[in-house]
Amino acid sequence: MKGRFLTEDRISAFKQYLISEEKSDNTIEKYLRDVKAFAVFLEDREISKDLSIAYKQKLIDDGYAVRSINSMLASINSLFSFFGRYDCKVKAIKQQRQIFCSEDKELTKAEYVRLLNAAKQKKNDRLNLIIQTICGTGIRVSELQFITVEAAKAGQATVNCKGKIRSVFIVKELKKKLLRYAKEKRITTGSIFITRSGKPVSRTNIWREMKALCKDANVNPSKVLPHNLRHLFARTFYGLGKDIAKLADILGHSSINTTRIYIISTGDEHRQRMENMRLVI
Repeated sequence: MKGRFLTEDRISAFKQYLISEEKSDNTIEKYLRDVKAFAVFLEDREISKDLSIAYKQKLIDDGYAVRSINSMLASINSLFSFFGRYDCKVKAIKQQRQIFCSEDKELTKAEYVRLLNAAKQKKNDRLNLIIQTICGTGIRVSELQFITVEAAKAGQATVNCKGKIRSVFIVKELKKKLLRYAKEKRITTGSIFITRSGKPVSRTNIWREMKALCKDANVNPSKVLPHNLRHLFARTFYGLGKDIAKLADILGHSSINTTRIYIISTGDEHRQRMENMRLVI
């Protein structure tokens, strides 16, 4: 039977397949991480539909969020398709679309400002500007490499991510800050946010430096993630014009359903509307 066991050679072959499909480095890393976790679960047993279902149930029992489980299942389903083992694929968990998020997950503008002030107090000018750049443009942290001196001068960056190319506008105030920083650091061309060796700063370092601001900024660490800056941009942009289609284009989303996840609020507005209905007499 084709693809009966999940060996290291088969995982390597799957990696080459992902590369040939021109998946991003982050996507490949994520798929392989999920596949290797499934391999640990198999413990040298043959791949089967029963074990796929059992793995799905284990993820549920382990308390993973539905979105995380579905993401991991998508990875191993891709593996099964590559092997031609369509009989082993499992269905994603159905979940009603979330209409609001937990307050301990959403970064507010006031907290964003406190993070900037904390970075300024620590004299971490690079981090301060990175935070403003992500939140001011809506880009992914992995797309910071496309914020170059040339892009800042033009007031527009060309971002190539996940096989899609889009233009990202850089507002005037951010443009001035970027060019001033580049001049101070004697960066005359290429990516602005680089290490001493000239390489683009890694997402891991950005994540670590942001977490170090939490105490001084008095912000819950669960909120302090580079991606939450992108969410804050999305909610703010949407609040001004309520144009979800335009927002999807700016964020580089193929589906508006993905964009909807970015603009959900904590539920305060939802709750207030219900209060104003006054149907409980």
